[in-house]
Amino acid sequence: MLEATLSKSVFSPTFHICPMNFISKTLAASRIALDVDVTSKKRLFEQIGLMFENENKIARANVFDALFAREKLGSTGLGFQVAIPHGRIKNLRDTIAVFVRAKEGIPFESPDGEPVRLVFAMLVPEHATEQHLNMLSELAQIFSDADLRDALLQETNPVAIHKLLTEWSPYAAFKRTAAI
Repeated sequence: MLEATLSKSVFSPTFHICPMNFISKTLAASRIALDVDVTSKKRLFEQIGLMFENENKIARANVFDALFAREKLGSTGLGFQVAIPHGRIKNLRDTIAVFVRAKEGIPFESPDGEPVRLVFAMLVPEHATEQHLNMLSELAQIFSDADLRDALLQETNPVAIHKLLTEWSPYAAFKRTAAI
């Protein structure tokens, strides 16, 4: 049954998903914003702060400060129009996340020099270590999938975006190849 699930195409002939990953525990469909009209990191982080404030009652200033504090250490832009800004928040119990797709590219000092449109922002508890690193590792794997990135740029339904992100699996390509 699992193999059948892995080998079925969901949104395109080359993109496959599998139920559950770390992301599914942190990203609610209500925390996805598409085609947000922001032109800078500052405006993006303000928008992300507002999303966390509205959904999770975390002061937007605390979110903004946490994201910029991390960004000062080095850009969280990965390349391929993707960034994963993240920050530590005092008294936060669990890791939480938002996904923002910017309407236009945002300068982000990414390694490839390309502006960013796909942003997965994460807030982690002040003392989180292993979970935080596991999440960042999984996100790097997820966003290295070119078919997924294309789907995230084209999809217009936040619920479908949520499904793409929360059901992604690194084993889907292997299973697809093995089934052929």
